[in-house]
Amino acid sequence: MFKLSEIKELIKLVDQTSLQELEIESEGSRLMIRKPNKTEQVVVSAAPYQQSFQPIVSQQQPASFVGGQAPQTAEASHAAAAADKAAAMEANLHRIVSPMVGTYYESPSPGAPEFVSKGSQVKEKSVVCIIEAMKLMNEIEAEIKGEIVEVLVENGQLVEYGQPLFLVRPE
Repeated sequence: MFKLSEIKELIKLVDQTSLQELEIESEGSRLMIRKPNKTEQVVVSAAPYQQSFQPIVSQQQPASFVGGQAPQTAEASHAAAAADKAAAMEANLHRIVSPMVGTYYESPSPGAPEFVSKGSQVKEKSVVCIIEAMKLMNEIEAEIKGEIVEVLVENGQLVEYGQPLFLVRPE
């Protein structure tokens, strides 16, 4: 059975990261922590019974919000236009996404040159990074031939399943 202090520490860990779900099994007990819709859910179960806990998290909006919407400013409209332009640019780009949850590494070892950077040319089987998951180093390959336009994550960053890592302009 998990100690309450351990559960609280794991809740804090999940809350501080981009992880949406954590599941751990130990000595016949199972602990699952989820963050759906900005709330946390903890489920602890043992063989004969199941125990659940779901804290209520309230979020207050600043007084400047009226009807749940922020006032529109010139800066906000420029930012929206820039976001639309970026989305149009990304429409022609291929995304290399993380196939698993883990830690992103840009090079095979500390101090070694990175696999790829912005402007690098890649082929279908080129290794673009390593994702460490459960102490295993998994080489991630480019699925397409082209040029790396953008590296979307930083070395040592925790990444999620399906999270975009690179944008590639196909040849």
